[in-house]
Amino acid sequence: MATFTLTVNGRERSVEAEPDMPLLWVLRDLLGLTGTKYGCGQALCGACTVHLSGRAVRSCETEIQEAAGLSVTTIEGLSEAGDHPLQIAWKELDVPQCGYCQAGHLMEAAAWLASVPRPTLEDIDREQSDVLCRCGTYERIRAAILRAAEIQGR
Repeated sequence: MATFTLTVNGRERSVEAEPDMPLLWVLRDLLGLTGTKYGCGQALCGACTVHLSGRAVRSCETEIQEAAGLSVTTIEGLSEAGDHPLQIAWKELDVPQCGYCQAGHLMEAAAWLASVPRPTLEDIDREQSDVLCRCGTYERIRAAILRAAEIQGR
């Protein structure tokens, strides 16, 4: 066991963990942040997506030793008030069905939408292609990302 310090959702946190413990389990089991979901454990579905110093990563394959000293943003930290343009659009368009993948979709979109202010459907399909939705809400996800870009552009 070792002690690791990282900034999670703007707060410095220290945890004791094995160096190779996946960040996903640090967030869920040690810090109680359960919005980040376990999907496949192989970085194939995107349900566990978080931001590591602003970059979207799969927390199931990111070891705590890789995240030490860096800034981690989870779905809980995207916007405490729930007023991030993506969160607003997700609510307006009633995107989730079962909701399991939604945190991953939101976190993936938030990472790239910051640098692509006017995305096309092709941009969305390309950037979101590795986050799976078992319920097939892709049309609503696309529409919500376009709506978020409109909100963001105000």
